[in-house]
Amino acid sequence: MKINTLTLAALFVCGTAFTARAQTAEKQLTITINGKNTAQTVHNIGASGCWFSEGIGKYWPAAKREKIAELLFSREVDAQGNPKGIGLSAWRFNIGGGTTEQGDSSGIVDFRKRVESFLSPDGKYDWNKQAGYQWFLRKAKSYGVENLIAFSNTPPVQFTKNGCGFKTEKDYISNLKEDKYDAYTAFLTEVIKHFDKEGLHFSYISPVNEPQWDWSNPPGKASQEGSPWTNTEIHRVISSLNTELDKNKLSTKILTTEAGMLTYLYGGKTASSRQIQQLYTDTSKLSISKLKFVPPVVAGHSYFTDSGDSSIVNVRKNVADTAKKYGLEYWQSEYSMLADGFREGTKAKRSAIDCALFLAKIIHHDLTVGNASAWHLWNSYEPGNAEFDTRYYLIALQPNKEYTDGEFAITKNLWAMGNYSLFIRPEMKRVQVDRNDGLDLYKQAQDVMVSAYTGGKSKLVVVAINYTEKPTALKLNLSNLKGAKTYRTYTTSAADDLKASAVQQVKGAVGLKARSVTTIVFN
Repeated sequence: MKINTLTLAALFVCGTAFTARAQTAEKQLTITINGKNTAQTVHNIGASGCWFSEGIGKYWPAAKREKIAELLFSREVDAQGNPKGIGLSAWRFNIGGGTTEQGDSSGIVDFRKRVESFLSPDGKYDWNKQAGYQWFLRKAKSYGVENLIAFSNTPPVQFTKNGCGFKTEKDYISNLKEDKYDAYTAFLTEVIKHFDKEGLHFSYISPVNEPQWDWSNPPGKASQEGSPWTNTEIHRVISSLNTELDKNKLSTKILTTEAGMLTYLYGGKTASSRQIQQLYTDTSKLSISKLKFVPPVVAGHSYFTDSGDSSIVNVRKNVADTAKKYGLEYWQSEYSMLADGFREGTKAKRSAIDCALFLAKIIHHDLTVGNASAWHLWNSYEPGNAEFDTRYYLIALQPNKEYTDGEFAITKNLWAMGNYSLFIRPEMKRVQVDRNDGLDLYKQAQDVMVSAYTGGKSKLVVVAINYTEKPTALKLNLSNLKGAKTYRTYTTSAADDLKASAVQQVKGAVGLKARSVTTIVFN
């Protein structure tokens, strides 16, 4: 059944209740959605489980770690229809470099950010290493997470120039020894082969992470594992890994380039800049575009591109335009609020819902302006609180000193991300939307932001961020979309944690709370 001009007036003020008070909403916005006007396909929405997975997965009591896994991976709902988790469709697994085995001599100050290596210096593999990381990997698989993604911050320390899991010289070149490129990619391939046998298939492997950062912290101290890479070195390591994957008849694809900032994908003058043009142009001597295991995908991180709405919009326009020019998809593969853009000009602490709304705004712009076909958060959990400045994580940890137990608290970030990850399932297509208020992209970023997706079991999913202090009435004009008789809303606000409404008939009315993220799911 086709619906030519189905009009749904979405008017609500108080959560999910449908009352006459909805008619008194402060503002009305009309959105037109034509099902034929599709944009990119969204392959997955996920997060990383770096650093703190080891302690939680290995030592924390079962009930606590099981609850954390449920919050991240579950797609189930409770008796009232409220989600139990945010249903991530991708999980990023960190392949360690062996800094844990080095202990304090590793130079990485925080022992929790040192990572074991499956490969010991004597050339033997120990698959019992990274037990905590592996626990979460297996949990992701058991919950049905569709995409497992492996990434490496550093080659194993026995392969590095300085014997460390990070760079100590400010020369912005790789820490990998010249004669160890093939050894490094053979190691990564062995990891993939092992987990394939365990039924844990990595859809993607990322051998290079944030190659623009020097990671040098003289005199020999660092906060984490890491290595810079020039585009020439990236070409070399990707080519070697492509050969290894082919030789071993594996199906894992290579994810490149994990740029430390989106601007490096299309601009800059360093040896690791203009990565799209340098690595994906057929005429470039560094091109990897024809390699068998390299899909037409370029990955970058949205860090430090969030200082003001102009930056948010313009950087992502440039990414989208450049990626399109060279026939590439753009993946946003890491983001958290590392810089102070999330404060939006204030020095005061930001509340949990302020942070959650800003996170939703970045996801919205990466998807709708950058045309991202995947979106990943860094990091799922870190020590902190859940009330203010929740800039780095979905779950705030309060671990004990030994890192063997602790407490945790859920942040609003978790639920705001769930407004996207739980409902925009792999291979759904984004649908273009038109609005009647004439606001440009820069003004929309402080007003109401709307995106729509179709495919799978859901006829249509609409995600609306009301960034304003007033409730807003949303009117949806739908055409060329399969008919649906019912829908539910799921709201994240200061008072709500992805709260579900009752099932409503399409002829009913719905709306947006002030300072909220609302997902409308039509069935």
